[in-house]
Amino acid sequence: MGVSGSGKSTVGRLLAERLRVPFLDADEFHPAGNVAKMAAGTPLTDDDRRPWLELLNRELQERKNAVLACSALKGSYRNILASGLQECRFVHLHGSIELIRSRLEHRRHRYMPASLLKSQFATLEPPAGAIAVDVGQAPERCVEEILAGLR
Repeated sequence: MGVSGSGKSTVGRLLAERLRVPFLDADEFHPAGNVAKMAAGTPLTDDDRRPWLELLNRELQERKNAVLACSALKGSYRNILASGLQECRFVHLHGSIELIRSRLEHRRHRYMPASLLKSQFATLEPPAGAIAVDVGQAPERCVEEILAGLR
């Protein structure tokens, strides 16, 4: 979990490969209305997010194990994601706003403009008990830290 541009998809895919489990990218599950709002530079509300988070929770419940790349910025969002799961571990990918902004400015994302980054940092509630990984290092090194934290 983490703000846009923190490396969730890249690190998540690598982690899923190492763990030999399915990888789910939460961005692929957003309804069209959410995508349109974000593409227009409008932050999503909790009401916008709830059905999406509930869908992600159902997707996780259908799998024995999986890695999900999802912003999950608030504790209430993480509670929805983890609801009813036998086990759920969160990994917080974090970095400075300058590093993340630089990443966003150098990538193409179909609907997440860099202009929404400030609102994401304002919304972020860092999770207690999560595996915290600084993303100012290579994705492979991030995965090694996560694997060490899962042991």
